[in-house]
Amino acid sequence: MRPVTALVLLLLANVDDVIAKDAGHLGAQNTVGDVLRHPAFAGFGRLILPWDDRTYDEQLPLTRIASLLPYHSHIDPETVARGLNRMIDDVAGGQAVFYRFYSETQMKQQPEKTNTGLFFFRGRPGAPFAVISPGGGFSYVGSVHEGFPYAEAISGKGYNAFVLKYRAGQGGTVATQDLAAAVSYILRNAETLGVGKSYSLWGSSAGARMAAAIGSNGVSKYGGEEVPKPSTIVMAYTGHSEYSSGEPPTFVVVGEQDGIAPPAVMERRVAALRKSGTPVEFHKYRNLGHGFGLGIGTSAEGWILDAIRFWAASVRKEN
Repeated sequence: MRPVTALVLLLLANVDDVIAKDAGHLGAQNTVGDVLRHPAFAGFGRLILPWDDRTYDEQLPLTRIASLLPYHSHIDPETVARGLNRMIDDVAGGQAVFYRFYSETQMKQQPEKTNTGLFFFRGRPGAPFAVISPGGGFSYVGSVHEGFPYAEAISGKGYNAFVLKYRAGQGGTVATQDLAAAVSYILRNAETLGVGKSYSLWGSSAGARMAAAIGSNGVSKYGGEEVPKPSTIVMAYTGHSEYSSGEPPTFVVVGEQDGIAPPAVMERRVAALRKSGTPVEFHKYRNLGHGFGLGIGTSAEGWILDAIRFWAASVRKEN
């Protein structure tokens, strides 16, 4: 290759990064420190990242963010950046993207509740909303992989979407209590937030356990208010096996090679739900393990559009 040609190709390869920096956007070559210090994320930047109890290497580029997500796979830095840039654009447009669902008094009484919040990706005013609980084995919260990318896709279809940052490192019950409190907050403030009162719960891995628990038992079981159950549950790769009568319609995805959430466990629950009369759609994807998120570049790519379609059918039946 001629030196001039090589130089041109190098310059072209860097154009996107230059444009991103000029616009305040983040690119794959930006660092964790750039996320933490971005003015659009002032006051909540650390809650974007997975761990509650970690001092981050601020020089770590987003190209290596997978190192912060040990239970996840197929992490695409460009997809991570797109989710972050959507929030940057919303803030630039004058919209709030982060909401506390615990009061100042509650956070003062239990300081670990400061590690919670909701990230809001707006769809149509008054449209139903989704609450997305990312996974992480209850050790961390993988919002950058299983939260913001999902919310961007859902809001792109006109629905409102919230990504839940719950307390990590305290087990499933505490995390599910945070989900119950978040749902209660959204419904209580639906008019102010500009969302409808029909909702779905989405979760991946540990987050799917949380969504399924509320689908089975209701919000009040976990300290929330007396509110209707979700219209739909969307579960990605979890070993959750419990169920009850009156389960919401349920959409399920898993990789056939998942060694953390064995497909057989999910298949047994799917069979039980179908036997009880619950509408279920189940997908098992070839050559795929655990924690694939949107599954970009895999056999699962596009599953989220199928899940949105499934939810939309439940919404139509409600109306």
